[in-house]
Amino acid sequence: MVQAVTARDRAAGAAGLTLSDIPHPHAAENDVIVRVYAAGFTPGELNWPGTWTDRAGRDRTPSVPGHELSGVVSELGYGTTGLTVGQRVFGLADWTRDGSLAEYTAVEARNLAPLPAGIDHTVAAAVPISGLTAWQGLFDHAHLQTGQTVLIHGAAGAVGSLAVQLARELGARVIGTGRAADRDTALGLGVDAFLDLQADRLEDAGEVDEVFDLIGGDILDRSAALVRAGGTLVTIAAPPKARPESGRAIFFVVEPDRARLADLAERVRLRRLKPIVGAIRTLPEAPAAFASDRRTRGKTIIQVIGGRQGGQSCAECGRPTAFWPPG
Repeated sequence: MVQAVTARDRAAGAAGLTLSDIPHPHAAENDVIVRVYAAGFTPGELNWPGTWTDRAGRDRTPSVPGHELSGVVSELGYGTTGLTVGQRVFGLADWTRDGSLAEYTAVEARNLAPLPAGIDHTVAAAVPISGLTAWQGLFDHAHLQTGQTVLIHGAAGAVGSLAVQLARELGARVIGTGRAADRDTALGLGVDAFLDLQADRLEDAGEVDEVFDLIGGDILDRSAALVRAGGTLVTIAAPPKARPESGRAIFFVVEPDRARLADLAERVRLRRLKPIVGAIRTLPEAPAAFASDRRTRGKTIIQVIGGRQGGQSCAECGRPTAFWPPG
């Protein structure tokens, strides 16, 4: 048996999460079993259909949430190639299978990439969903080019912070948005301008080549008018109701990509890309972390192996809040 956070009651939300003993996972064909050292989650995943049903639509509770992980390969399934037992890896657990908030989990090998020795597991677990979403939104869907202007809604968040850094590295002009409390973080990441969505006029951003929306709602609807001819509105929040008059509107869900994960890891190793990690909690604290994550700046990480009791955040340990760990 292994310890894991399990979800049994959809109506209960985060209050229905419990720490449980579950059977040790089985490695199917092309799977690996990962001993999880650190895991990430998305608060909204308790509303995702895949959290509660398998690909055939059958109930699969009790299910294990969490889809980002970093750890060590402990077992190979039949036919698995490209990875070895004892190898450090990070990546994404499948949307419709038990996830990463467990001591061990089964993952398709193609969803994992090798983790360089210089990267801590708590940092690596903050990269898969956020990093791939940022890359795919900016480059695979919007085809952002050097010298263009991108407006990133939620620039200080887990996805937005990485999108800002990637766009700046390309040589794009970046306008970030968020709350007033996010201004210093966004400016520290390198945005050329920042708009407080509660105090500033969104329309003051002017025309842009791309809007990368991570917020949705009214902000998403109003952003369509800001996209210049030939530009793109990209969002992960919901299918856009309003579309640019002479541009494209794209809603997408992040997809696993081993090669891109390896590229992102190399950028992290070289300090060219710095994920924002907020609170670090233990596995028993994960249910409470789900309920409080929306109030925590940066990505909350669950340290499954070696986790400190009581948890810790950047502010609690005196580290810089912009980048944690620093470097």
